[in-house]
Amino acid sequence: MTLTTQVDKPLQGKHIVLGLSGGVACYKSAMLCRGLIKAGATVQVVMTESACQFISPVTMQALSNRQVFISQWDNAIPNNMAHINLSREADAIVIAPCSADLMAKLAQGHANDLLSLMCVARPAQKVPLLVAPAMNREMWEHPAVQRNARQLEQDGAIVLGVGQGDQACGETGDGRMLEPDELLHDIQKALTPPILKGQRWLITAGPTFEAIDPVRGITNRSSGKMGYSIAAAAQMAGAEVVLVSGPVALACPRHVQTIAIESAQDLLNACLPIAAGFDVFVACAAVADWRVANASDQKIKKEAGKALPSLEFTENPDILASVAQLEQAQNGQLFCVGFAAESENLQEHASAKRLRKKIPLLVGNIGPATFGKDENALLLIDDQGLEQLPLASKTQLAIQLIDAIQKRRNH
Repeated sequence: MTLTTQVDKPLQGKHIVLGLSGGVACYKSAMLCRGLIKAGATVQVVMTESACQFISPVTMQALSNRQVFISQWDNAIPNNMAHINLSREADAIVIAPCSADLMAKLAQGHANDLLSLMCVARPAQKVPLLVAPAMNREMWEHPAVQRNARQLEQDGAIVLGVGQGDQACGETGDGRMLEPDELLHDIQKALTPPILKGQRWLITAGPTFEAIDPVRGITNRSSGKMGYSIAAAAQMAGAEVVLVSGPVALACPRHVQTIAIESAQDLLNACLPIAAGFDVFVACAAVADWRVANASDQKIKKEAGKALPSLEFTENPDILASVAQLEQAQNGQLFCVGFAAESENLQEHASAKRLRKKIPLLVGNIGPATFGKDENALLLIDDQGLEQLPLASKTQLAIQLIDAIQKRRNH
């Protein structure tokens, strides 16, 4: 099984039943519905009567472009079995928001309205149930609610986390419904084949920054987008991911442990002691080849008549080569993947780099054509030759690269 069918619309072809129970977080459900559709899914909304007090069914119908179902007695369905028909058509049922009352119903198997009835009637082995709790912090911490959450998980439902922060009641704490983009990520993960389950991936991303003085430094134009996309895609596919990142303007990928570094030496210090405990090492960071040997402790001042400062350079450590020399990498337990950002003669330079680093796979690209952009084109080089990944979004390329790595690891 591969991930390459998931492209820029990761939920293309999926049909999501989106259930809304009563809660002020229903306003987020409108944005979630829109996000699901943008991701390629079709969305069927089912609301409780209480949910209708917080958001209009007309709004959800306009966003989903489908009739919204509320009552189990709705005779618009010829056989009057909405709970059967809707659940059989779904790839997943997502309840967002899920109130404390609905959680209790689901935990006990109650089925006295369309939404709860549909959840009980769903083919559980084929249709995952995702629950996004939303309530006051005291309600969320109540032993009965926590007990119900555990029971739902034991019954096979996926109980998503809750957010922390200001609540509509004026209090602050846990219990907020997750934000739409967080929910979208978790829904996509639930529907992604877990081909990397049980694997640990260590990924580096972004530029390094080498200080000249306390306020200046030498860096490069890497945005970190490619490495962050790989980290997100690997996590989505079931891997435990640690991302070691230079300074970037990107949000940390959801459920990915991120270690912030600055210099090449920082990167080495972060990666080398832990790399042996991973299955895959992807060195996507754009590491500075040199650093300033005579960096100043104080800001170098510009003064009239004063000579220009003289900078001396020394070579930075080679992180990829250092990891590739570990015993685990030598015996094949740790699969090392390098990146080469070139400005010319990509195949020649990237091939030479792979042999020099002694790694099984090298991914090359033209740096000036991709730095800071959302698209890229990759050249994969291994012992068998070359493989081209044509211009596409970095999200799509990350998924394709994961497939390529898996294929080579399983060879």
